[in-house]
Amino acid sequence: MLRPRSPRPALVAAALALVGLGAGTAVVPAPADAAGAPVAVSSAATSAVVDDEAALEVTIDSLTPGAIPRRGPIRVSGSVTNRSGETWRRINLYPFLGETPMTTSEQLAAAATVPAGEYVGGRITDVSDTIEELEPGGSQQFSIRLPRAYTATRTAPGVYWFGVHASGESSAGRDDVADGRARTFLPLVPRSTRGQVETAVVVPLRRALTREPDGSLADVPGWIRTLGSEGSLRSLVDLGASAGDRPVTWLVDPALVDAVRRLAAGNPPRSLAPTLGGQPIAPSDQPDAAFSSDPSASASADEDGEDGENGQDGEQGEGDGQGGDGEPVHEPTAEEAEAAQVASAWLGRLSEAMEGDDVLALPYGDLDVAGALTHDPDLLTRARARAEEATSSWEVATSPALGSPTGFLDPAAVVAVEPDTTMLVTDRELGADAPGVAKVRGRRLVVTSSGAAAGGPGPDDPLAAVSLRQRVLAEAAVRLLGPGRKPLVVQLPTGWSPGSTTGFFDGLDEDWVDVSTVGDVAGREGTAVALDDLDYPERQVRQRLDEDAFEAATGLIDAGEVLQHVLRDNTRVAAEVADEALASLSYSSRDRPTTARLAVLGSRQEIDRLLGSVVIEAPRGVALSSASGGFGASVVNGLDEPVEVSIEAVTDDPAAVSITGPETIEVPARGRTPVLLEATTREPGVHRVRLVLTDHTEDPDDRHTPLGSTDELSIRSIQASAVIWVIMGVGALLLFSAIAVRLVRRVRRARREEEATT
Repeated sequence: MLRPRSPRPALVAAALALVGLGAGTAVVPAPADAAGAPVAVSSAATSAVVDDEAALEVTIDSLTPGAIPRRGPIRVSGSVTNRSGETWRRINLYPFLGETPMTTSEQLAAAATVPAGEYVGGRITDVSDTIEELEPGGSQQFSIRLPRAYTATRTAPGVYWFGVHASGESSAGRDDVADGRARTFLPLVPRSTRGQVETAVVVPLRRALTREPDGSLADVPGWIRTLGSEGSLRSLVDLGASAGDRPVTWLVDPALVDAVRRLAAGNPPRSLAPTLGGQPIAPSDQPDAAFSSDPSASASADEDGEDGENGQDGEQGEGDGQGGDGEPVHEPTAEEAEAAQVASAWLGRLSEAMEGDDVLALPYGDLDVAGALTHDPDLLTRARARAEEATSSWEVATSPALGSPTGFLDPAAVVAVEPDTTMLVTDRELGADAPGVAKVRGRRLVVTSSGAAAGGPGPDDPLAAVSLRQRVLAEAAVRLLGPGRKPLVVQLPTGWSPGSTTGFFDGLDEDWVDVSTVGDVAGREGTAVALDDLDYPERQVRQRLDEDAFEAATGLIDAGEVLQHVLRDNTRVAAEVADEALASLSYSSRDRPTTARLAVLGSRQEIDRLLGSVVIEAPRGVALSSASGGFGASVVNGLDEPVEVSIEAVTDDPAAVSITGPETIEVPARGRTPVLLEATTREPGVHRVRLVLTDHTEDPDDRHTPLGSTDELSIRSIQASAVIWVIMGVGALLLFSAIAVRLVRRVRRARREEEATT
């Protein structure tokens, strides 16, 4: 907590607070610290400045210019909302302006926590606007023009408090206490100050991407909201577009763009349709369609008439509701049709907004880098390669990047990627007096300002567009006045919805602000920092995704590969499933690990169900009359697509019996294929054999994976052993010997009888 150097200013401030501070017409100085910056005198500072007791809520919607001008007035406008249960009348709106400037980022951070009721500047009652009457719940606009004469007295460079007080009349009458207030920062940079502060604004596009078990995107209503005119993702794109010719840096998860393209295509489920010979292709592989505003472009192919992702052929089968290959055509619901419209519009807007800007591509799915490096580093390599592949067809150039929503980056990640990777890291990870660019083991870390991203002081929304812009200008001003003039990089808060984007970048058009890009900032020399000096908090370690999440994701990836091995003509379903698995390991999943893991397990169960639709049928028993013999089995395909499978035989004693058959068995869609298997026995008796249906792979080194279907049969061997053959041979010899003796005796008897008659 900041405290005054002497008790007198504190007592004065406390007295003012008790009698309704800020009510006078004169400009009264606030308590100051040793550096001359206003300070709070409350018993505790809070990070969230609110004014729950105020009957009137005041917001600043427009402030022009964003700094104290060298000539001309300041214009401020906004709204007043009646939060009480009674009608307020003759509400006067007065501007106020602080006396003592702040000159460091630390002072700005402390000021942002000053409670709403603390005195920070006196009203200027000569200038005002009036709202005659405001009913409960009602809201009206105000507009104030503050002439240059009232700001000309501020000559010391730095950042001043500025805002608006509302004083109205209720059933209790009128007093001098402010009934509502809005506050912000207003920098002053004298004309004599030379140079500029290189300032880069980073617009992050990242979001949780949850799938239904069939592969379609979940929470379609949520997508409609966030992509709609007042949604976060649309507002961020509109903000970037409002920059016009000013450079902007985009930090994008390529999986997000692919997800929106899927929505623009009607949100089809996972397709098992053929991809060979001009068949459906995955969204991120479509050339020249990365940001198409036409929803059909994401579902259609190139000029050769290739099929869309949803498995449709160029012409639909007559009256059967199916594509030409027999797979049902996905018919979007009314909700999905609405989502397709807003998604298509968003893609078109994004394409226009990004043109000519600096675009940084995150690992695919916005992978939790710290979790991946702990549990499965290969997934980081895979996600980065997938991001490069996905963005290769975009209409804008991209470069690889790492950066978390909180700004903290695992030190292990710094050395785990190539030196040309752009890495964004919060200044909180580098401690006091963090450099603008840090050099760590040959890598460059672009340092972002946590203070600027925190927004204004309140009590109105600290992250309102004007509040955040004024904090950016304030941070730039104190850097300009400080030594070194290090660059200012501001990564906007993830999920930020600025409301109105009008005037955000216009307000940065000060001659001492050089609006730049992260790429330009990264080109600076930088300050050498040891890897061990990066302060990665323990809470960040605890928040990373656990081993179970990565095991579930890799299990889903494996299941997708098995499914592709089974499908005869589909070569892309494994990649689509892998994309889904990577997205489940995003930073956003840290806040909802159970939901993300359940979604992955649901998709895994659905794929297992599909694989279980291919079954093997065998006879109950087989009798062999010799050491070997053939018998028949059948493979039945319950899928709408042809499959290729193999059969493996498992016996209790492989040395006693073996089963051989064709290496590959092709089964048509919804069909049955008979299979001739050869059994060879080496011992007589009954042998139990289990036939296991597995996937098919061309690589002989790959292990076949069981699909889930098995059938058991018994093989009875009735072949004679060598002893039996000997016994049978001896018996035959005795038999033939007896026959021969009888024949000899019969011949002799016949001769004797013949001699006797003669």
